[in-house]
Amino acid sequence: MSVLIAVEQVGKTFNLSDGGTYVALKGIDLEIKKGEFISLVGHSGCGKSTLLNMVAGLDLPTAGLVTIDGQRITQPGPDRMVVFQNYSLLPWRTVRENITLAVDSVMSGLGKAERLDIIQKHIDMVGLTPHAEKQPALLSGGQKQRVAIARALALRPKLLLLDEPFGALDALTRGNLQEKLMEICQEYEISALMVTHDPPGTHGSGLPPQLLRPAQRNDLLPQPAETSQKTAGAESTRDRPPRPRKSQPRTRLYPASSLRSPGDRQRKRLICQTRPG
Repeated sequence: MSVLIAVEQVGKTFNLSDGGTYVALKGIDLEIKKGEFISLVGHSGCGKSTLLNMVAGLDLPTAGLVTIDGQRITQPGPDRMVVFQNYSLLPWRTVRENITLAVDSVMSGLGKAERLDIIQKHIDMVGLTPHAEKQPALLSGGQKQRVAIARALALRPKLLLLDEPFGALDALTRGNLQEKLMEICQEYEISALMVTHDPPGTHGSGLPPQLLRPAQRNDLLPQPAETSQKTAGAESTRDRPPRPRKSQPRTRLYPASSLRSPGDRQRKRLICQTRPG
């Protein structure tokens, strides 16, 4: 796969009101290849959204270079669409009108019939056809986020930028919408960069992913054979005397530290490590 986004030795410094400076990012290297879905995980304030904003062209680095297809990014563009946590919908417009406004602004060179077809296709894609004429106030949080995703995808961007897109949703809605988004990105070969602080973790070494795309949530759950083995093992130990309690191991997710290593262009991965509590 060819490289779509290249972040080379990027740094970002902010000036403080007392005359000092705050270093948000330093020496960041990252490559996003076409068709990849990359997640950046870290605690609040570590610079995730700052990096995403520079890829989007909403902010500029104080050091280093960010490019798309080899061209320096200096401003926002329809080839990089952002989906925010707060939906960013116009409350006085319907689902269809919110998407239409974006399509008409960017694709004014297309005929009206073609634009209408694109709008309806993306409403269908996110499963909002029954709600197409409703205003955002009449939609659930998950439905509002589907409108934002449909609006972004309707412009046929090269890269989809997701800034905590599921942070305001309940667990069930978040899981369903995550699966839907992965299906869309897989089917239409859309590259994506998502930042999130869920779950928290510390730096660790990187490992290649163990699941093939497209992955399903059921792939992460114990299989029936595994469950039955655990149950059988539990039954066989019922009559044993209790053992002294020990501190239980804790399972954490660790983001790879390669993103902050100068010159190292490996993609950031999540690994699961178990350590004594």
